Amino acid sequence: MKRVLPLVFILAFSAPALAQAVDSQGAKQLSDNLARYFGKQAFEKGVLKVSVEGDAYKIAVDVKALVSALPEQKPFKIDLAPYALMVKPRSDGSWDVTSDFSQTMSFEFNGPEGPQSMQVSVKDGKGTAVYDPNLAAFTSGTSSMAGMTMTSREAKQQADVTAGAGTATIAATKSANGGVDFKATQKVSSFVETIKIDDPGSGMNFPVTLKTPELSVDAIGKGVRTKPLLDLLAFAVANEDEAKLKANQAELKSLMLAALPVWERIDGTYGFKNFEVESPVGKFGATQFSTVFGMDGVAQDGKIDYAIKATGLTIPQQMLPSWSVALLPTDVDLNFGGANIDLDSMAKKAIEAFDLNKNPPLSDQFGDALAADFLAKKPKFVLGHSTLKNGSIEIAMEGEMTFPGKKPDATMTVDVAGYDKIVDALKEGAKSDQEMAEAFPFALAVKGFGKTLPDGRLEWVINAKADGSVTVNGAMLKPADVVQNDGADQDSGSGEDNGSGENDDGGAGAKLQP
Repeated sequence: MKRVLPLVFILAFSAPALAQAVDSQGAKQLSDNLARYFGKQAFEKGVLKVSVEGDAYKIAVDVKALVSALPEQKPFKIDLAPYALMVKPRSDGSWDVTSDFSQTMSFEFNGPEGPQSMQVSVKDGKGTAVYDPNLAAFTSGTSSMAGMTMTSREAKQQADVTAGAGTATIAATKSANGGVDFKATQKVSSFVETIKIDDPGSGMNFPVTLKTPELSVDAIGKGVRTKPLLDLLAFAVANEDEAKLKANQAELKSLMLAALPVWERIDGTYGFKNFEVESPVGKFGATQFSTVFGMDGVAQDGKIDYAIKATGLTIPQQMLPSWSVALLPTDVDLNFGGANIDLDSMAKKAIEAFDLNKNPPLSDQFGDALAADFLAKKPKFVLGHSTLKNGSIEIAMEGEMTFPGKKPDATMTVDVAGYDKIVDALKEGAKSDQEMAEAFPFALAVKGFGKTLPDGRLEWVINAKADGSVTVNGAMLKPADVVQNDGADQDSGSGEDNGSGENDDGGAGAKLQP
């Protein structure tokens, strides 16, 4: 929360600083500008307040007042001191921003399964930034903290988090194709999270502890449409009344189209050094573990990418038979996602077609047609080049899958180095494990389908077609499914054989069986 609130409120400074003097008139102008995005009631109820403090404006955010202003709910208790930003206009029209987000806060409320609570403490949290209202973005910014603790309690689970010193940076520039390009980084030291689960109903009762001496986050964005998104926020505030919203839906459609593609591309990475997971069955670990996510904006040929990468993987070996250790991957590089994703056509058609005066605004028939159009563009699941390694054993794979006629059509290439070592390990396992004894002949058969590459690796090119057929390196492993002729019996009445091997309708075709 302490990181999110500054971003939200600073984004509301869409009007340039018209004068360098900091005075009550400027405070009123800033209040009016903020009200455009958060409503006048935010000021009337004391959630937001702008005042002059020295040569800067102080923007105070009182979350307690926000909770009090909400409609009556289940018992909810919050203990959080007002949060403040200091903002000062610069000669170039941008703003200097400073904040102290050192805070201790707590929440208590009744959840579906009983009381829940959370306590968060941030020590020596400070931030400075420069905000450009013409870009609706931070052109630069840094923040730091000395440490953080968090505890949460639920009926069947509790969690405790501690973190050491942390730093964060952000920078943004005008994008060549519109919007804003940004880069953000964050590093936190000595991160530890302990989760304890106690669920008598399921019989689960165990603790898990996650540790890393360094947690890092890196994000890059291209063409983020910050100003059109602010315009949409202002429209929502100005049209809270349902009748007014319906009357102004033409303007809403125009604003929604202006916000496309929302962003051109966003990529992010979470990294964990010397990552450890302590559990009742032992310790899992990795010298480096990371997850990667990337997504195009609303585009005609969009992509979504995910990756999971780990080196130096270890797991408790007492859990496994000794023969299997040689088969456990120590290095993992998995890459997968989607391609040919046409969200642009879907979004524009939906924006054009929806009518808030109808219930529902989009008909079921329109939704079905939109889904059919989406599939007609042949979106596909993609397995990028991925590897599993353990010493001289390496399994590499890549492929893709489409869904013509709503049935999968897939191609995958798998190649393996050290396959003989895999077979040797399975052979050893077959001596003491009945399941391995039954699987061992299959491993030998799979090798027979493989193609030996010049470097000695074995390769399998697998094609699984929508008709049900499967080939491996060109050899038919499974023929196409036999098509059931549902109309044959109906055309002939009873559909029984007349004794001559022909159907009653003259025997023009044999009766197909599933």
